[in-house]
Amino acid sequence: MLVRSPLVSAVPASRLRRWGASAACLAIVLTAASAHSSGSEPLSWFGRGGPTPAARQAVALLSDAAAEGLEARDYGVKELQESLENAGGASELSEYRIARLDAALTAALRRYLVDLRFGRVDPHRLGEKYTSASGSDFDPDLLLQSAVAEDRLAETLRNAAPRSAQYDSLRQALASYRRLVGHPAWQQELPPLPAGKLTPGQVYAGTSRLAERLSLLGDLPAETAVPPRYEGKLVDGIKSFQERHGMAPDGVIGRETFEQLKVTPEVRVEQLELALERLRWMPLLPAGRIVVVNVPEFMLRGYLVGDGRIEPGPAMRVIVGNARRTRTPLFDAQMRAIEFSPYWNVPPSITRGETLPRLRRDPGYFDRQGFELVDSEGRVISGLPEGGLDALERGQVRIRQRPGAANALGDIKFVFPNGDNIYFHHTSSPQLFKRDRRDFSHGCIRVEAPAELAQFVLGDEREWPRERIVQAMRKGRSMTVRLTETIPVRIAYDTAAVRNGRVHFFPDIYGRDRVLRDALRQRSISIRADASPAMAIGLKAAN
Repeated sequence: MLVRSPLVSAVPASRLRRWGASAACLAIVLTAASAHSSGSEPLSWFGRGGPTPAARQAVALLSDAAAEGLEARDYGVKELQESLENAGGASELSEYRIARLDAALTAALRRYLVDLRFGRVDPHRLGEKYTSASGSDFDPDLLLQSAVAEDRLAETLRNAAPRSAQYDSLRQALASYRRLVGHPAWQQELPPLPAGKLTPGQVYAGTSRLAERLSLLGDLPAETAVPPRYEGKLVDGIKSFQERHGMAPDGVIGRETFEQLKVTPEVRVEQLELALERLRWMPLLPAGRIVVVNVPEFMLRGYLVGDGRIEPGPAMRVIVGNARRTRTPLFDAQMRAIEFSPYWNVPPSITRGETLPRLRRDPGYFDRQGFELVDSEGRVISGLPEGGLDALERGQVRIRQRPGAANALGDIKFVFPNGDNIYFHHTSSPQLFKRDRRDFSHGCIRVEAPAELAQFVLGDEREWPRERIVQAMRKGRSMTVRLTETIPVRIAYDTAAVRNGRVHFFPDIYGRDRVLRDALRQRSISIRADASPAMAIGLKAAN
């Protein structure tokens, strides 16, 4: 009979996830302990005749963890495979060893299920303030029990992973790039560029190597004849490559394009693995609208979720926080309102660091920018009175900018309350959207097409057609519209994504890939160190 281990079952998935590094070892210990202390048993994978067919299937599935961007070694696959070989050749196994083998395989599968469902690292540990995916309806022990009993283990593991087209596309891209790891095309370096860059029509000694890489990456049709110069389809291939790597597709191979061409498939595999991990942090999406900003991509996208499908909505360029000084935080929240022709309440940090020094040098800047002071009672002080700057420095008054052409927020603001006081808004400097790299803000996110975003957000509000939205933006009088239903907003950070069937890579502008990569490596090291003694006892004990 298949019985869940009560001690392990009593541990909520969310808590097991927070334990992180020691979870695999702890699960082994708890499962084995429960089998002896309570009289119940873990799943039966081994008998006196050796491993069951389900055990062999389970180990095979764990061995393929890399297909999900996971580390097979985190689940003790090597030791489990050895146990299959050793147990399969034995005529008789002791009850003690059978219990240990059952416990070890159950714990490995349990950890794998939890990793697929929630991810391996809690984003809060990395300073990313996402709402934790609920584990109240996710019982890995019950899932494993029913999966083995009904002979659908592979299906159960597959369903534990995020069920989205993006996740499936990333898995396929990961498999494609894994096939390129160690390929001879990256074993020899590309020849240096003539005069530091290569423009169409120039002679280049590396056209053959360049064409080979582009063909393997899918940017150049296979069997394309290599031209004697850098021209024709080879230029088109570079334009495709540039577009997929967040660069202007001008066909000129400059320093940035050349450096991206040098990046090996091993590095891209890691980026794809990190993107899969981040998708596992996302809770199941509720039906309705959702807005997602991908910071390294400098893009905002809206989605409509319903009937088991995710339909694309508006997509637009954004400007995010400066990478050196004022990075945009990563979090999720609920959009609750839109402010047309908003006031800009200057944040204290900007007041102290920028506005006050500027006003002390140039008091006329106050009127030119449409500033006004507001006291603690909410009374507005027009003009800059004597002693006003000292009062502002002491915090006795605050400064805000009136609606108008010079307003830093532009003519619209999208409000989703959060602890970092971040919001979407338009800008009085729209020319910055033409830049390829767009990290110019103090942390808030400027949107290129605010009327289009407002129309998407207000899609269920019949009294707000596009014409009225534009009128409200131009009116110059502040007005707040509260949404009848809140809309989830997610500030994400993915340096790899699949767009329209093609994999794209973006620069790690905030160094977040490095942080996540280091956390995952440390977790794996800790798991293996903690689990080794338990594995040695459980899998290699003598009869």
